[in-house]
Formats: sequence, structure tokens, C-alpha cells
Amino acid sequence: MVFPGQGSQSVGMLDELGRTWPVVRDTFREASDALGADLWDLTQNGPAEQLNRTENTQPAMLAAGVAAWRVLTTEVPDMPALAAGHSLGEYSALVAADALDFPDAVRLVRERALAMQDAVVEGAGAMAAILGMDDDAVQALCDAQAGGEVLEPVNFNSPGQVVIAGTAAAVDRALAAASSTGARKAVRLPVSVPSHCALMRPAAERLRSALQSVDLRMPRIPVLHNVSAAPVDSVEALREILAEQLYRPVRWVETVQAMRARGVQTLVEAGPGRVLTGLAKRIDRDLALLEISNAESLAKSVAALQA
Repeated sequence: MVFPGQGSQSVGMLDELGRTWPVVRDTFREASDALGADLWDLTQNGPAEQLNRTENTQPAMLAAGVAAWRVLTTEVPDMPALAAGHSLGEYSALVAADALDFPDAVRLVRERALAMQDAVVEGAGAMAAILGMDDDAVQALCDAQAGGEVLEPVNFNSPGQVVIAGTAAAVDRALAAASSTGARKAVRLPVSVPSHCALMRPAAERLRSALQSVDLRMPRIPVLHNVSAAPVDSVEALREILAEQLYRPVRWVETVQAMRARGVQTLVEAGPGRVLTGLAKRIDRDLALLEISNAESLAKSVAALQA
């Protein structure tokens, strides 16, 4: 089971599942109670600019991933062999693996979002997707264009798709130089926070403090973490790796490869969009790919898993 992160949200997400499965609305109600805000109304009615605010997106996407997971477990109660999530999605994976209570996770990701937003003045940081270059070439691009500022590869999403982050000026320099150094396409992303780079270290310190007040447990199933593409062996290590995740890269290619090395044959994406199944298709074509975002995809996934 894999869970998407920020960027997969949209107004109206999970609306069909919400009309058919009460557990979806119940999950969003639980999240809303934890925050004192109506997340279901926001996800269904917008406005989009409010849903896309980091402090709203993160709890909304957490709720969406957990809701999709809960719908699936009503039909297929067996636990998966492994779980993982892309960036924010790691928290949905930990809830699914019973390492973190859902209301605690909702409050924690709201604090995570606020810490990230406060760490960098809006407009001072940026992110960009670099397509058509291998990992080493993207690293070389960042080294060449940093100019003493922060500029790092931060999401290794699939072969030939790497996201960079850093100061806005450094990212702009990399964008200007990308095509001449081999990129097929380079595009600045519409985000307000330069996630997973060194600029997020102050946010990580704030999150590390918040994590100390939350009841974490060892997951019932292995959760592969973005930082290491591997599970942890203690609760303290879990707290630390969640803090480090804010300023270290998402190693998604290695995560999917680690799943395959552990014998995984089927990957199921729980939540809106098809971002992670799309990436997995480019990482390993032998994986069977399923998703849960609406009634049709749920029916297909249930039938395939039951078979």
C-alpha cells in the first residue's frame, strides 16, 4: 500500500466514495473534530486556493489516504506486506500500520505544515521538476548553479524525473541552465514551501519537538521511509526519521525497488490521483498496479486482491 502526498489534492476528491461509503465521511469528520475545521466541506466545495494552502492540504490529504485505506479494509481485511507514503503520505502509511492514532496524526501534520510554512519567507524558496536527466546529472546541475545558496535534488521520483528545491534565485538559475545541460523539460512547481531541502531544518527542529508529545508505536507491518527506503527498528528512530524527512530527499525509486526486493508483486495506491502508480510504472514495469480513488477503481482493486 502506498499513499500520495501534497500535490494530489483537488476539489471534489473522493466525492463518489464519500457518497457510497459512510467511513469516508466518518474519517473526515474525525479529522475535522481534531482540527476544529470542516475538512470535508473544504475538500468538496473549496475554494481551491484554500485547499491548496499547505496547512489545509496536509491534513486533507492525510484524511483522504486514511479514508481510502479504511474503505478497502472493509472489503479486504488482510494487512498488506508493506506500506509507504510519498512525503506527507508517510503519515497515512503509519496510521494504516497502527503506529500512530489518526487524530494525533491530523494534529501532527497541521503542525508540520505550519512549521514548514514558517521556516522560509513566502517567495524566498522554490521547487522545480527536472525531466530527462539522470540523478547524477541533476546533482551536477545543482552544484553548478547553487552559487553559495541552497539548491538540492529532493525527490527522486522515477528514472528521469527529479525534483529540486532551494532558494528561489538558485532554482531559477537551474531552470535557465537545465535545457543546455540535457534536460528534456524543466518547470517550476506551484508550491510555497521548498520541501525536503536544507531550508527546512528549522521546521524539522519544531517538528521534532512536536513528535515527542505524540504516542508513537512500532508499526504492525514494515513501513519503508522516504529517508532510508527501509523500516526503522525503534520508536525513537521513527521520531527522528520523521523529523529528518523534512530536510532530506524522498528516495521513491529506491523505495519501490526495496518493495520488489522484499517480494512485493502488487502495489495499491490509496487516495486521490494516480501519481504513485504512474511513477511505479516507470520504475518497475513488472509490478501490478491498483488504486483506490473512486468506486470503479475500488471495485477493480477489491476484485484483484480477493482473487
